[in-house]
Amino acid sequence: MTALLPDYLSVSPERLGEGTPVKVRILGDMASIAQDMAETMLQAFHEAKEQRRGATLIIPVGPVDQFPVLAEIINRRRFDCRDAMLINMDEYLAPEDRWVDIDHPLSFRGYMNRKFYDLIDPDLAPRPENRVFPDPREPGGIQRLIDERGGVDACFGGIGINGHMAFNEPPEPGEAVSVDEFAGLPSRVLNLSRETRTINSVTVGGEMSVIPSRAVTVGMKEILGSRRCRFYCNRPWQSSVVRRVLHGPVTSACPASLLRRHPDATLTMADYVAALPDIRLR
Repeated sequence: MTALLPDYLSVSPERLGEGTPVKVRILGDMASIAQDMAETMLQAFHEAKEQRRGATLIIPVGPVDQFPVLAEIINRRRFDCRDAMLINMDEYLAPEDRWVDIDHPLSFRGYMNRKFYDLIDPDLAPRPENRVFPDPREPGGIQRLIDERGGVDACFGGIGINGHMAFNEPPEPGEAVSVDEFAGLPSRVLNLSRETRTINSVTVGGEMSVIPSRAVTVGMKEILGSRRCRFYCNRPWQSSVVRRVLHGPVTSACPASLLRRHPDATLTMADYVAALPDIRLR
């Protein structure tokens, strides 16, 4: 029966990333992932400040636990982040392809305010104009902003059940998109896949009907154009997908597999994510 399973599912934790340019780091529990991600973000702020400029980061809502941790560190260390530019990866859309209202319970904009920006001393927090989300009316504005800032210092993110980064969904069955074509996709409005809507519903009680069907996302072009890619996985169901990303084929069918074409990519995961997936009925 095991012959029916992809070979990459049998890659041991010790061999994850072996033979690829992606650096793999294995930490402990979910809290250790949040702490490490927060410290790594702050380090990017520090490095830019040493160069007498503000950092430019692409950041996710998912993972999420790092933001209150980072806010606490900023306040405790009195670190001035006013010049940092934070570009969020994506946002859900309401009908007519407008952002969901900021007070919508699933709004990423609302989450960032509640769990990050509102927790930071106003004298230290990134300026309001430096808190950016892709605009569904003008998604190309993200690349223009990146160009004005001289590039992205680091892109942080997670990986979806189908291997997506941000909301860059893989092609639908029967839709052929080459790796190079997919890598060049810019920020845009798109339909969310059934897989994404299903797994995202798990975090809100399993009701898929509450998950919007459209979103705006930063593109693969902007993600892969970042000087550093720092991705984190903290969900037990990611045990299989990290193996597909690292040891399956590099293909648009698994967007995060394109991290293996990036010159400075790191994938950090909890030890239970690194563990071999337990694929059996029980």
